[in-house]
Amino acid sequence: MPRNASQTQPAPASPADTLTVELPTAAATSRLGAQLGRLLQPGDVLGLDGPLGAGKTCLVGGLARGLGVQGPVTSPTFTLVNQHAGRLTLYHVDLYRLNSAQEVDELGLWESAEAGGVMAVEWLSRFPDTLPPDRLQLELRLHPVRGRILTLTASGERSRQRLAELAKARRT
Repeated sequence: MPRNASQTQPAPASPADTLTVELPTAAATSRLGAQLGRLLQPGDVLGLDGPLGAGKTCLVGGLARGLGVQGPVTSPTFTLVNQHAGRLTLYHVDLYRLNSAQEVDELGLWESAEAGGVMAVEWLSRFPDTLPPDRLQLELRLHPVRGRILTLTASGERSRQRLAELAKARRT
């Protein structure tokens, strides 16, 4: 998998590549994460962005439940990477404290995904030169009345498939 976005530029997102969901509570955020977690496959990469307190870690906690992870999921702000064993290994990464793309590369994140894990990376868009070309980008925004608004955007064939599966699962 190419690590540098300049190596392979994905086509601009079309409406079919995007799903927007209102999440009125933390429980709804966690439930959507669990729903998505049940669909994830080895090598999937999720980028999570949004302001502090938007629910990124809550969403990852749901992903972990959907992957069959037992136990609590906490933010890896100070450890940078937390690894959780489940149906697939979940690598929960927080890049907030990093300052350069070189520091991201030194973590060896993409090798973990290529080895069959699932990557959930908070603050991934801070380092555009390190973005994997095929990822599902999750953008959480706070809304004063409706709680959270989550926009999921697929940037490659693998992530488009996950997005289509999630949209179908939400309709049933």
